[in-house]
Amino acid sequence: MHSKPINSSPRKLRRYDETFRAEALRLASESRSTQAAARQLGISPKLLYKWQKATQPVLEVGSGEGGSAAMRQLRMEVRRLQQERDILQKALASCLL
Repeated sequence: MHSKPINSSPRKLRRYDETFRAEALRLASESRSTQAAARQLGISPKLLYKWQKATQPVLEVGSGEGGSAAMRQLRMEVRRLQQERDILQKALASCLL
């Protein structure tokens, strides 16, 4: 069985101020990899991903069939792309025959 050492102390949570967070998010956005940015800063990639997620705007879904103008536009785009996909599938099927 594994047991804790007698003199082990609980890990202390480090607190980061808003300036550090802002700089970390800036570095992550300019970096090729969020994980590489986290390693460079000496923080956990999970923490940096959490900060990134917290800064992303929340999408609000419109209620009812009408919804917002943005939702209507997205639905129209989905229908158009589905139609294009269907046309390309038919064209591919006829080429393979």
